[in-house]
Formats: sequence, C-alpha cells, structure tokens
Amino acid sequence: MPDNRVSESSTPILGIDAHAHVFSRSLALTSARRYSPDYDATLDQYLTHLRANGLSHGVLVQPSFLGTDNHYLLAALQQAPKHLRGVAVVDPDISRETLEDMAVQGIVGIRLNLMGQALPDLGDAKWKRLLTQVATLGWHVELHRDVEDLPTLISALMAYDCKIVIDHFGRPDALLGIEQPAFAQLLELGLSGRVWLKVSGIYRLGGDSEQNMTFAREAMPLLIQAFGKKRLVWGSDWPHTQFESQMNYTTAVEQLRQLGCSAEVEHALLVDAPQVLFGFTA
Repeated sequence: MPDNRVSESSTPILGIDAHAHVFSRSLALTSARRYSPDYDATLDQYLTHLRANGLSHGVLVQPSFLGTDNHYLLAALQQAPKHLRGVAVVDPDISRETLEDMAVQGIVGIRLNLMGQALPDLGDAKWKRLLTQVATLGWHVELHRDVEDLPTLISALMAYDCKIVIDHFGRPDALLGIEQPAFAQLLELGLSGRVWLKVSGIYRLGGDSEQNMTFAREAMPLLIQAFGKKRLVWGSDWPHTQFESQMNYTTAVEQLRQLGCSAEVEHALLVDAPQVLFGFTA
C-alpha cells in the first residue's frame, strides 16, 4: 500500500463510521470464501467518503475473503492512526505477542464471521486461550451470524470478560418482522449491558429495500430500549460487498436518516457510543 498518510493533526470527532472494509483485488484470497471482489476499495476512497458525508473517523473490519492475513488492514491503519481503528480476523492459536503488536497498530477487536460456517465450540481450549487474551487486551469480539444462532454464541462469550459486538442488526429476516422469536431473544440479551449492536447493513436483512427499511425503522425503538443509546453504533458497511449495484456510501447515510432517530440518538450512534467502544480520542 502506498504511503498516503492523511494529516494527523487534532481533529474533532464529527462522526464515526463503525464498519467498513478496504482491500485490493490483487491480494491473495482465502480458499474458504463466499465472494471474490473484482475491484479495489482503497483507503483514499474511503476517507473521501467520510469527508464528503461530514464524518471524521472510521473502523476498518477485515473482510472475510482475505482470511487471517491482516497485513493490508494494518497498513491502512498506519496511514491515519488517530482517525482509524481496526477489527482483525485471527487464528485461534495466534500468539499473545502478535496480538499485542496488533493492539499497538490500532486493532481493537476480532471478528468471527460465521456466515455459512459450522459454529465453533467457544469453550474449547484454543478458544478459551484466545478469548481470555482478547478480554485482557480490552478488545471486543464481533459476531456476524444469522440471528437464530446469536443467543447460543453470545451466551458462550459471556463466560469471558470481553465486550461483544453484533453485526448488521443481528441479521434477522425482515420478512418475519420484529416479533420473530430469535430477534426477541437478541433484545433480551441486549439488556445484559455487555453487548453492542451495529446499526448497519440494512440491505442484508432478506427483503426488498422497502421491507428492509420498514423492519429497521420498527426495530430501532426496541433496540434503543434494550441496548441503550450507549451500546448502538452506526456503520456504512462500505463498499457494500455483494450489494455494490444497489448501494453506495451516500445511500447508506440516507438510510440512517430514514430511521427517524432523534438528534440525541443520532449523535450517540455516530459519536458517543463508538468513541467509547473503539477507543477514539478527540
């Protein structure tokens, strides 16, 4: 990655995008992938989107198709260390030394993207070792899985003293509405005070655009009640992998506005909650 470091002078936190990806089509892809990009999503492009939409900071999440090779992500973080944080994908047997080195480089969590995969035994010795280290570092564990399996995964993670972050509304099925039992269970777990949720990826909820937005609007008051304003964060999910033909950054921001949140809630989503969760300083 070329050295295109942005100005690192003190910048007020205008808004934090809690979920985006950067990558190059030239990178080696993991064999266990569900998607292969045919374009580049560069850091320069991403930072331009932030500025154009009045945002100042972002969280870069390792895309699943790159597996556990986080070098491109880490290189991106070094270009704007005060403005960016990262979420890595790692092997359970990764060394403590490597994790500590990643923390210095801006990594604040690990992602378990379990879509289409067998559920791991998070009580297994190798997972106990990793998750204990994650907790010691003050990192979070980010879960990406359909909502039906989240209660089991969250309950297992509760055994560790780590923060838990749920991707994309918990991936409920918009066609089943807000009363679907698994979503109700997720709301109950939100009351624990140990779980955060990303208000992101509305277009990934299984319905058409209108059905997905209807679900998201109806879900927001319930999410605020269960999780509280301090544990909900917004993410663009740029560059909207697999949905590039129907989404762009501006549309993602517009979908946030369409949720009908108050100014107070929107500020919490964009500044208050993510600043604390991801460790940003003004």
